[in-house]
Amino acid sequence: MPSLVGSEMCIRDSISCLVAALCKEREFMIKNLSILLVEDDDVAAEAVTRSLKKVDPKIKIIWKQNGKLALDALREKAQQKEISEPYLVLLDLNMPVMNGFEFLEHIRKDKKLNDTVVFILTTSNEDNDRTRAYHNNVAGYMVKHAIGPQFAKLATLMDAYIHAVELE
Repeated sequence: MPSLVGSEMCIRDSISCLVAALCKEREFMIKNLSILLVEDDDVAAEAVTRSLKKVDPKIKIIWKQNGKLALDALREKAQQKEISEPYLVLLDLNMPVMNGFEFLEHIRKDKKLNDTVVFILTTSNEDNDRTRAYHNNVAGYMVKHAIGPQFAKLATLMDAYIHAVELE
């Protein structure tokens, strides 16, 4: 089993590449982008946050520890509106209270949230999980232990998304 420090370094380096790709030629867009990070592992969440902030300290990252808290934040049940548009979601699948699949089912049924862009960031490499995620219209699926090559693919997908909707 790799050490947490080694895994954290891999995550940080991969996310740095991701954000750098997003910022390339579209720096003004990333500044307006909010990222809702739905992750129950505080070490992984901190690694993602630090990596994103390292590339762009102004990027807005909202961290929620499970799908219910994230759903409440999107539906503005929180005391104050935390998430502004444009935004995207980085979603773990295996979490307590409300897992990633339950979260996806809720937002896809909600008329105000059904077009939310979601990228999966999970430990599951199961074909069933991947298929189920794509049936819920996710924009990308990344396995944490293979994060290096997966983040290159995510950067391409997110860049295509940004170009398609012109996040400004």
